[in-house]
Amino acid sequence: MTGTAKQLLIGAHMPILGGVHKALLRGQEIGASTIQIFTANQRQWAKRTIPLQEIAQWQETFQASDLHKIMSHSSYLINLGSNKREVLTKSLKAFGEEIERSISLGLTYLNFHPGAATGDSVENCLNRIITSLLEMQPLLEKGSLRLLIETTAGQGSVVGNKFEHLAYIIQAVEHKIPIGVCIDTCHIFAAGYDIRNEHTWNRTLSEFEKIVGLDYLYAMHINDSKYPLGSHKDRHASLGKGEIGEQSFRILMQNPQLRNCPKYLETPDETLWENEIKILRNYAA
Repeated sequence: MTGTAKQLLIGAHMPILGGVHKALLRGQEIGASTIQIFTANQRQWAKRTIPLQEIAQWQETFQASDLHKIMSHSSYLINLGSNKREVLTKSLKAFGEEIERSISLGLTYLNFHPGAATGDSVENCLNRIITSLLEMQPLLEKGSLRLLIETTAGQGSVVGNKFEHLAYIIQAVEHKIPIGVCIDTCHIFAAGYDIRNEHTWNRTLSEFEKIVGLDYLYAMHINDSKYPLGSHKDRHASLGKGEIGEQSFRILMQNPQLRNCPKYLETPDETLWENEIKILRNYAA
């Protein structure tokens, strides 16, 4: 069923300063109907366990809100495809902790960057990502959390910038763990998938459907790009103020294949989020 513009799940990445439940309150203040959070400091290996009192506060606040399908974003340090034993060991531990925190909060999705080859072959990197994900099976059986592979810009040796990479991972793990994809508009554009007009959006979606399958698309990061098509640079811009342009987001919100997909802003100017949410709803209307 296609929801009205008001019912569509649109939000932003909200800070958890002062307690994770504060992110829910901040989301409501800007008119969000969903949010994305970090469950811990995204730039540190050492992670805290969320206290039971804070979890209870989160659950109470969430139940009283109109927010749905909350997504966490894993640490930027994690590399599930690393060819360096120490990094891979730390990554597996940290990712397991990300899963445990997300399940404790009852989140719907955990979004993660797949990894980087760092001097090894792409195929070897992808295979290590698969092995790493399968190690998480016992943890994932404790809840209903779904892991979402984020599309990447392909900066450096990062994998996940080609739809074929996503399909390769999904086909290897889909019958053992809950898996899906989060498309980042900035990242796919920087990776070389043009989405600036209706023709190119349709071509990109057709390619995604053929290689991965739209059934695996569970969420989207909504960002313009500071750099041009195929730049392989991960630099977000506010909507309509980058190389992708306003038209792309209007088309996105009106496309029946994308309209009902939960959408999370990661644009750089948080003072614009409230207005950007309104703009996206207006496009959908």
